[in-house]
Amino acid sequence: TRALRSIHERHEKIKHTVHTAWRYPLPKWGQYAMGCVYFTVPIVGGWCVMQWAISKSVDEIGARGEKLQYKRLQGYGNKTVIDGREEKIGAGGKYGGVNLAVSGSSTQENNRIMLEAMFRNERKKREKGKQQDEQ
Repeated sequence: TRALRSIHERHEKIKHTVHTAWRYPLPKWGQYAMGCVYFTVPIVGGWCVMQWAISKSVDEIGARGEKLQYKRLQGYGNKTVIDGREEKIGAGGKYGGVNLAVSGSSTQENNRIMLEAMFRNERKKREKGKQQDEQ
C-alpha cells in the first residue's frame, strides 16, 4: 500500500505541475489542434484494438469458422445437445436456472394483441396532445 500511495502522490504532483506551472492559453490554431488530437486518439486506438481482436479471432476460429469444432448451433430455445443427448436447460432442467424466453404461438398472439393495444393508446395520447397544443 505504501508503494501505491507513493505512486499516487507522485502522479498528483505531476498533474499539479502540468496544470499550473506549464499551462498558458493556447492560440485558436492550438486549441483546434488539441481538439483534433483529443478526438482522434481514442478513435485510432479503438480501431487498432478492433484490428487486433479481429486478427485474434481469425487465428482462433478461422476466417470463416473452419477451425470450430461445431460449425452449427446445436439445440434451440431451452434445449441443447450435451454429449450427443438433447437436454432441457434453464428452470426445471439441468443446472437449474431461470425460465428462458421460449414462447408458443398462443403467447406470441397474446403479446401481439397487447403490443397493438399499447400502440393504440400511445397514438390516442399523442393525438390528444396535438389537439390541446392547437387550442
